[in-house]
Amino acid sequence: MDFSLTAEQRELKDAAAAFAREKLNQDLAKREEAGEFPLEAWQACARFGIQGLPVPAELGGGGSDILTTVLVMEALGYGCGDNGLIFSLNAQMWSLQLPLVKFGTPAQHQAYLPRLISGEIIGVHAMTEPDSGSDAFSMRTRVERQGDNYVLNGTKLYITNAPVSDVVLVFAVHPGRPKPTDISAFLVDKGTPGFTVSRNLDKMGLRTSPMGEVVLVDCVVPAGQRLGPEGAGSVIFNSSMGWERSCILASALGAMQRQLEMSVEYARARKQFGQAIGKFQSVANKVADMYLRLEASRLLIYQAAWLAQQGQPALAEAAAAKLFASEAWVQSSLDAIQIHGAYGYMKEAGIERDLRDAVAGTIYSGTSEIQRVILARMLGL
Repeated sequence: MDFSLTAEQRELKDAAAAFAREKLNQDLAKREEAGEFPLEAWQACARFGIQGLPVPAELGGGGSDILTTVLVMEALGYGCGDNGLIFSLNAQMWSLQLPLVKFGTPAQHQAYLPRLISGEIIGVHAMTEPDSGSDAFSMRTRVERQGDNYVLNGTKLYITNAPVSDVVLVFAVHPGRPKPTDISAFLVDKGTPGFTVSRNLDKMGLRTSPMGEVVLVDCVVPAGQRLGPEGAGSVIFNSSMGWERSCILASALGAMQRQLEMSVEYARARKQFGQAIGKFQSVANKVADMYLRLEASRLLIYQAAWLAQQGQPALAEAAAAKLFASEAWVQSSLDAIQIHGAYGYMKEAGIERDLRDAVAGTIYSGTSEIQRVILARMLGL
C-alpha cells in the first residue's frame, strides 16, 4: 500500500489549494452568517473540474481515480474556509453522481451527468425521513407502479442541497414486498408536479450548504426515471454510502492541516510570562495531539480510498475513517480555539466556524454511534 504522490497528483493538489484560496473565500463571513449558498463559487468549482473528478472520462468527467479525488478535496479543505460549500459538493458527487455512473442508463447519463459536471444543475439524494435516520430502511415514503409510471408519496427531511437542487434521487418503499428488494430509487426533477421543497432549514454549522424538506404528494415519475432495476434501492444506497464514508471527510484533513499551521504560528508569536506560549507544555501537547489526529485521520481515509480504488471490500475501513476523522476534527477545533484563547473564540479567527461545521461530521453519513456498531459487528459482536 503506497500512498506516495505522483508529480501530477502533487501539482493538482497544489493547484486546487491555490484555486480554493483565491476563488472560494470571498465574503465568507457574510455568507455564512446569512446562510447563503455560494452559487458563483459552485460554478467556479465546476470550471476547475471539481464536480467531474470521479466521473469517467468517457462520460464527460475528469476520470480521476478515487485517491486523486480525495487529495483534491483535501486541498479544497485546506485552501477554502467554506466547509458548507465543500459539503454540498461532496453530497452531489458521492450520493448522486457516482450512483448515476454505476447504475444509470445511457439516456440517464446523457441527461444528467454533463450538466451536473458543468455546474449547470445541482443535485443530491433524499433518503432521511422524520422517522428514519440511522434506521434508514424504515422509511415511509411509498411508491406504486401505475402502467409506465410510478407514483411517490412521502416526506424526506434534512436533505442537503434540496432548496437549490434541480434533480433529487428519491428512495421509496414498495408496500408489501419482502426486504431487501422492497426499495427503489427515482430521479425526480425540480418542477415535477407533486414534488416540492417545503422549507429551508437553519443549521448550527455548514450554513452555506442549504438543507430542506422534500414533500412528495401523488408525484408521478416515468419508469425511465427509475435508477437501476426495480427493488435495487438498498444496493444503490449502500454503494453510495461506501464511497461517501470513505471520502466525505477528506476536506476535513485540509481543515485540520490549516488549523495546525495556524496554531503553531500563533503559539510561536503569542507571548505570556516572558516567553512564547508554545514553550509551555500544556500548549505544546495540544499541538502534538493535533498533529497525531491529522496524520491518523489521513492514513485511515487514504487507506479506505485506496481499498475502494482496488475494488476491495472496505466496510470496516470506511467506518473507521468516518468515525475517527469526524471526531478528530471536532477535538482539534476545540484545541485550536484553546490555543488561540479569547481570539480563537471570536468569529474573526474563523476557528469557531470550523468547530460548528465539524460537529455535523459526527452525524451525517451515519452517526459516530452507527460507525461503532458497524465496527463491532465486523469484529464478530
